Amino acid sequence: MKRLFGTFGVRRLANQVLTPEFASKLAAAYGSLVKGKVAVGGDPRTSTPMIKHAVIAGLLSSGCDVVDLGMLPTPAVQYAVRNYYDGGVIITASHNPPQYNGIKFVDEDGIGIHDEMEIKIEEMFFNDNPDRVEWNEIGEVTVNERIIEEYQEEVLKRLDLESIKKANLKVVVDCGSGAACFTAPYLFRKLGCDVLSLNCQPDGFFPGRDPEPIKDNLTELIEVVKATGANLGLAHDGDADRTICIDENGEFVLGDKTFALVEKQMLKENNGGLVVTTVATSTAIYDVAEENNGEVIATAVGDLLVARKLKEEDGLFGGEENGGLIFPDFVYGRDAALSAAKIIEIMAKENKPLSELVAELPVYYSEKMKIKCPDDLKKELMDNIAEEISNDPRGYELDTTDGVKIFTEDGWVIIRPSGTEPIFRCFSESDSQDKATEMAQWGISLVEKYLK
Repeated sequence: MKRLFGTFGVRRLANQVLTPEFASKLAAAYGSLVKGKVAVGGDPRTSTPMIKHAVIAGLLSSGCDVVDLGMLPTPAVQYAVRNYYDGGVIITASHNPPQYNGIKFVDEDGIGIHDEMEIKIEEMFFNDNPDRVEWNEIGEVTVNERIIEEYQEEVLKRLDLESIKKANLKVVVDCGSGAACFTAPYLFRKLGCDVLSLNCQPDGFFPGRDPEPIKDNLTELIEVVKATGANLGLAHDGDADRTICIDENGEFVLGDKTFALVEKQMLKENNGGLVVTTVATSTAIYDVAEENNGEVIATAVGDLLVARKLKEEDGLFGGEENGGLIFPDFVYGRDAALSAAKIIEIMAKENKPLSELVAELPVYYSEKMKIKCPDDLKKELMDNIAEEISNDPRGYELDTTDGVKIFTEDGWVIIRPSGTEPIFRCFSESDSQDKATEMAQWGISLVEKYLK
């Protein structure tokens, strides 16, 4: 069992657990396996410069050359690695609060590294035996300040710019003071949009709102969209790999909905194709695929697992229910920039407001809840819940790809431990909001039962 790595990378409290010593040693272990040119970049958290310098030092000590990409979105680092480098390290805690930071390692394709490599890194870390090269073999550091512009140019190449510019859409973008500040406002202006910006000054304290783009954190964005008569509100998380939308009426649009919307367009443009998602994603994804000559494969939760399956199967498109969409011809990971731009393109080409486009999608109701649970209790709780449901006389169908997904006559509910936080997440879906809420509450009650 892994002791450090979660769903994607290592996240801890900055300068308490995730100290410079911790970061340097972890990076040296990764560098011992890569032995090549490694790109490093990160988000604007207050602890990122400290951790980044420690990571660079660790990589150099293992003999790797380092290319410092600066402060930029996670997908921009993944794009750079896939096209130019042997590996990459991203300093970010994504949607976590400001006191956290993290280290994500990616392979030469820009995909999060495999479990086997994570286990090898942990073995070196805990046994104090990363490679340390001789003084004359220590790596060198160079800087690539151009990659962020190239990343944006590549987004633009994948769009119908003429249609978007003709639509003359008014867009409010909320970068949450995160990495999207360096890309989103500029990109949307290049698309010809009238852009209003919120929280678009990078600030590691995240003074405007919490970095997670959930409804409760986007009240200001919702109000600005309504007050200005904007066509669309866009919100990003801390490292700019997720996009959440607010429609022209100020309504929060669930990530499942935008996933299905872009999936529908991608399948139409390509006359079908393979879509990869996770077991926690809406049934709407399957419905849209069936209607548009598509096929769906489901993985455990984690964008790196979706990305890996897309590469293995030569998939067309993928994503998660949290606003993280993956375009594998561009980046093998969630990409907020192309996701947002694609949604703008669909609105422009269809000449319809977002609310109408969403209303045309299959209708399901969902609920998301979470409950705190210490990391060391997660496995025992999950085993207990799985055993109870397996022995339930009602004979529920189960999917244990990730946690426990329970299918009932009313829909489904999935109960799974978070790979990034000391919590259990519970998602449900049904044909009414009341049923979805009731099922999610049932899932939470099962966790509570065994917590006691």
